[in-house]
Amino acid sequence: MKACSPPAGGHAATATGCLRGRGGVCAAAAAAAADVDLVWLEAALDAGFSLIAQRRADAALGWLTDRPEALPAPLDAMNLGEFEPDVWLPASHAAARLGTISLGELARMEVIHGPRRAEPGTYDAWTRILRAVDPRVEFTDPPLRHSLQMDLAFAAAADRLTAVLTGPSVITGSQPRLIRLPRPMVTHDMVRVGLTDHPLTATAALVWNGDLPRPLQQVLFDAADGIARPDPAWASRTEKVSAAW
Repeated sequence: MKACSPPAGGHAATATGCLRGRGGVCAAAAAAAADVDLVWLEAALDAGFSLIAQRRADAALGWLTDRPEALPAPLDAMNLGEFEPDVWLPASHAAARLGTISLGELARMEVIHGPRRAEPGTYDAWTRILRAVDPRVEFTDPPLRHSLQMDLAFAAAADRLTAVLTGPSVITGSQPRLIRLPRPMVTHDMVRVGLTDHPLTATAALVWNGDLPRPLQQVLFDAADGIARPDPAWASRTEKVSAAW
């Protein structure tokens, strides 16, 4: 196998699995059992997982914005759960007191999100959804990548009302709303809320090339299944898209 990339951070692995944190332990254990080496790479993933389709990598952990069945052959996928972003608003915004904001209200604000090169699949899909509400929508790149605190400071100091839209970060519908993060995180009087009716979502999925030898596919499948199993909130959402080996 060649490469795997988790949803956030663009990391990848050659030879077997690519599952960060708890999943990484599962992948490593499965790899050891199958006598397969695990090597991590850096890789960017587009919506069609072309890195895998073009056989420049064998498997990837990333975000789907369409049904797994829509992936081009010979790609197979395992659904690991549906996620949505957080939205951070100035505390003075009316929606901050309600705990949710509508897509229309968000489309009328300046929105910090991205950059596109980090997650082109979700970036493009969410841009299309927001432009269906307002064709003039354009995301503003964060001032510093991987720094939510800097994004919040930038939004709080903006001349007009500005929101921060994160990447997929919480299981859809599961996040308690109107939460302020405890110190030492400085939120600059920004409040975290949810989007009404969950219009922006992405599915965490393990995607691999269906032409891989079956023992290696089984390693990937078992490793991905191990991510969800310890947590009922994940396990209830786990769907085996391709289980026929």
